[in-house]
Amino acid sequence: MKVPTVAIVGRPNVGKSSLFNRFLRRPIAVVAEQPGVTRDRNYAVCEWGGRDFYLIDTGGIVPAADELMEKLISDQAEFAIDQADVVLFLVDTQVGPDPVEMEIARQLNRAGKTTLLVANKADTDRWEMERFEFYKLGLGDPIPVSATGGRGIGDLLDRVVSLLPPDEDKEASSAIRVALVGRPNVGKSSFINKLIGQERLIVTPIAGTTRDAVDTPFHIDGRDYILIDTAGLRKSYRVHENIEFYTNLRTKRAIADCDVAVVLIDATSSVTAQDKRILEQVLDNRRPAVLAVNKWDLIEKDS
Repeated sequence: MKVPTVAIVGRPNVGKSSLFNRFLRRPIAVVAEQPGVTRDRNYAVCEWGGRDFYLIDTGGIVPAADELMEKLISDQAEFAIDQADVVLFLVDTQVGPDPVEMEIARQLNRAGKTTLLVANKADTDRWEMERFEFYKLGLGDPIPVSATGGRGIGDLLDRVVSLLPPDEDKEASSAIRVALVGRPNVGKSSFINKLIGQERLIVTPIAGTTRDAVDTPFHIDGRDYILIDTAGLRKSYRVHENIEFYTNLRTKRAIADCDVAVVLIDATSSVTAQDKRILEQVLDNRRPAVLAVNKWDLIEKDS
């Protein structure tokens, strides 16, 4: 059965991850005040009114971005739009429309996707009135919500479900959850991209690019899988930022929730104490482990 897809898009720091977590009624996406925390498309299955759909949280769209990371994030968000059956364009009532959002609105109109304009941070009646400023985006009635407070969320979910493609007969699904774990920059995201044959995850030489545990549905040889790309596990004493702390917790949770873990190590460096600790963490959770040695092509023949 094809599960419909709903993507949450918008410029940075309008509350996309907060809305994602509110829909799911649990904290999956990392939320912080500074922009740029969400970098990859983050998938999860959401249920409302008897309907299941994939919900995608995306990094903020920055049209015509020049900086490498901003451009990659924008590309990922545009890919999510292409995949989606329904797009939620999230805006901030407490800031008002800006030129970036005008350009995003034009992109959505060109894509021809079913789009709901969602005016977030309408925490009070006063802020709810500010949503009328967004009519200039040309995307219809702005729907007022408060992702942090829960205001209007049920009505928004009702609208989303009403726009989904007709439901098909449900079949029992038992997808195998496979977590990719390892130190930062050992190639976990590249491994998944190669396996599924598309640039699903952001890959750069910058260690720490992946921050959330990201789920990718995958089908091969008659079996369904969910591949979980996780942020690289660092030594505890090197975790200084709040974001690093929470992403390490996400990775540990992914290990606990998986059916099997692929522990990826870097062939160009010796096996480290951190590699051993990650493997121990998998075994402590009594999960089967596959030890995979990446970057084997970079090893000298007689080494």
